[in-house]
Amino acid sequence: MKKNKTFETVRKVIMIVLGAVIAAYGLEAVLIPNSVIDGGVTGISIMGSYVFGLPLGVLLFILNLPFVYLGYKQVGKTFAIMSIVGIAALSISTVLLHHVTIILGPEDPLLIVLAGGIFLGVGIGIVLRNGGALDGSEVLAVLLSRKIPFSVGDIILFLNAFIFIGASFIYGLESALYSAITYYIAKNVIDIIQVGLEKSKSVQVVSAKSAQIGEAIGARLGRGVTFTQGRGGFSNEPTDILHCVINRMEENKLVSIIKEHDENAFVVISDVSEVRGGNFKKRDIH
Repeated sequence: MKKNKTFETVRKVIMIVLGAVIAAYGLEAVLIPNSVIDGGVTGISIMGSYVFGLPLGVLLFILNLPFVYLGYKQVGKTFAIMSIVGIAALSISTVLLHHVTIILGPEDPLLIVLAGGIFLGVGIGIVLRNGGALDGSEVLAVLLSRKIPFSVGDIILFLNAFIFIGASFIYGLESALYSAITYYIAKNVIDIIQVGLEKSKSVQVVSAKSAQIGEAIGARLGRGVTFTQGRGGFSNEPTDILHCVINRMEENKLVSIIKEHDENAFVVISDVSEVRGGNFKKRDIH
C-alpha cells in the first residue's frame, strides 16, 4: 500500500512538472513575445516584468507564495506542496525557455491566441487534475469552486477579466482583447482536461416500462437508477419516472437500451456540472 502511494505521488509530481513546462512554453514561445499575456498572478508578474524589468521567474515565485499559504490553510498540506512544485517548475521553465525560438509572429494573431490558449489550457489542466496549481488565481479558484456552483475554469476567467483591463493600459486594447480570447480558449481546454471523457449527464425517462429499462441499465451499464412516482398531466395516470447519472461515453448505449424496451419513451438528457456522494461509481459488469 505504501509503495503504491509513493508511486502515485511520484507520478503526480512528474505530471505537474510536465504541465508547468507546457504552460511555460506557451508563454515564452507564443504569448509573451507577441504582447499577449496570461491571467491571474502570472499575468500580473508578466506586466511587472515588462514595466520594472524584473525577471519573470522571480516574480512568479514570490507573488504566488501568499496564495500557496492560503491553499495550505484552506485545502491542505498535499495541495500546497503540489502547488509549490508546479509554481517552482513554471518559474524555472520560464527562465530556461526565455530564449526559445518563437513559433508564431504578430502576423498570425488568430494562430497566436489558438496555440497559446491550447498550451495554457493543457498545462494548467494537467496540473489541476493532478492536485496542484500553477497560479495563485487557480488556488483561489479551487477554493471558490467548493463554495459556488461554477467550474474552476469559469472562476479563473472571471478573475482574469480584471487583469485584462489592466493589461489594456500597458499593452493596448488590442493585446488585452487577444489575451481575453486566449483565456476563453484555455478555459475550455482546462475543463476538458480536468473532466475528460467522464463528464456526467443526468437522464430522466418517463415510460410505462420504466422497471424493465431500469433493470437493463443496471445489468448492461452497471449504473444504479432511482424511481420517483409521477402522474401524467394529460392522461392523469400514475407512472414511474426513472433517473440515473451516466458519463457521456455511455449516452448512445443508454439510448439504445431505452429504445429496445419502449420506442415512445420520453427521455431528457442534460449535462451535469458535478456529481458527489451517493453510488455514482460504476459497478463492474462482465
